[in-house]
Amino acid sequence: MRQERIDASQLELTEKVVSIKRVTKVVKGGRNFRFTALVVVGDGQGHVGAGLGKATEIPEAIRKGKEDAAKRMITVAMDDHESITHDYIGKFGGASVLLKKAAEGTGVIAGGPARAVIEMAGIKNIRTKSLGSNNKQNVVLATLDGLRHVKTPEEVARLRGKNQAEILG
Repeated sequence: MRQERIDASQLELTEKVVSIKRVTKVVKGGRNFRFTALVVVGDGQGHVGAGLGKATEIPEAIRKGKEDAAKRMITVAMDDHESITHDYIGKFGGASVLLKKAAEGTGVIAGGPARAVIEMAGIKNIRTKSLGSNNKQNVVLATLDGLRHVKTPEEVARLRGKNQAEILG
C-alpha cells in the first residue's frame, strides 16, 4: 500500500463535483442554511483525491472541497491497457465497490460517484459494481480505498520475495 505524499501543486488537476447538499440548522432566529460539497480531483495520470467542503455559499464550499481533495491524493497502479492490475473490493462504511480489471476497448462501466473517481484517475477500461450503501460520500471513499490497495506485479513480487515472472506465471 502506497503512502507517499503527492505534491498536488505540481499537478494539473481537474475537478468534478459529485454532490452538493443543503444543510439546515434551526436556531432561535430562524434557519441557517449551509452547503456541503463533495469534490473529486485528479490529473488523469493515476493521481486522484476526494474532499469535502462546507460553507455558507456554494462556490466557497466547492473551493474548500477542492483544497481538501488535493491534500488527500493517492496514486493508482495501472497496467498497459489503462486499467487496474487486478480485481479488488474497496470498502468504506456501509459501501463496498467491486473494481474489476477490463480488456482494451471496454471503457468505463461505473455508476455516478464511482465513475467520477475512475475518470479523474485516468482509468480508461474498468468494470465496477457498487454494493451495499449507495451514499455518495461512502461510495467515493470506498472506490478510493479499492484503488489505494491495488498493487503492481512488481510490488507483489517484492512483498513475496519472488521475481515478477513467477508472479505473472
